[in-house]
Amino acid sequence: MTAMLLHVEGIGLWSPRLGDFAALRALLAGAAAAAPAAPAAALLPANERRRAPESVRLAVEVAGQALAMSGRDPATLACVFASAHGDQAITDAICSTLAHAPAELSPTRFHHSVHNAPAGYWTIATGCRAPSSAVCAGIRTFGAALLEAATQALAEQRPVLLVCSDIAGRGPLLEMTGCGRAFGCALLLAPAAGATTLARLRLETSADHAASTPPPATLAGEADGNPAGAALALLASLAGHAGRCRLGAATALDLLIDVEPVA
Repeated sequence: MTAMLLHVEGIGLWSPRLGDFAALRALLAGAAAAAPAAPAAALLPANERRRAPESVRLAVEVAGQALAMSGRDPATLACVFASAHGDQAITDAICSTLAHAPAELSPTRFHHSVHNAPAGYWTIATGCRAPSSAVCAGIRTFGAALLEAATQALAEQRPVLLVCSDIAGRGPLLEMTGCGRAFGCALLLAPAAGATTLARLRLETSADHAASTPPPATLAGEADGNPAGAALALLASLAGHAGRCRLGAATALDLLIDVEPVA
């Protein structure tokens, strides 16, 4: 197929060791990484931030970082929020309540358990009335969400905010998902180059399935079983302004991604 050309205007990143994309760049350059505080999610009003679960704060934090780099107006941005597991801590709590005291099930917890909860918090906080999507594709969630965001950006000829994040599992869910560490990232993608363009992505699809590109050795274990961590190879290429990686987007569909510097 014809290659899809996208331009990256903003990058967000958070993990228990890396507080933003600048910290990733520093770590790859050999500097020590200072452990960040919990995701600040500063774009949420204080009262919403207090009641928002960890999954929402993580997604809003990385989205806010990418937005700040781009200088875009969030009210006009289409957005794709992706998560392989949703809020595992809340799902574990709901399952435990259903097993032991179903009459005590909290409507608020149920509200926070759905996959589009981060998108809801984001669009309300930013006044965004542009289209929003919630994507889930298991271990291939980041690749599937990147393909969705790229397709929207090119088909609609508009910038799209991509956010992919998962928190650590808890209880029996952790045994099943193996997701032992929170990780989130965001990309602000645009169909054309602009004043804040950081790099260009050339995306091609391939039906010849192969293993996804692993992150550099420096980042080994950074995501600890977190499907959103599939983005690390791409983020490392963006940090170096060039590179090539492969990501799974579906059972029999891969994305081949070249990161190209901008002049």
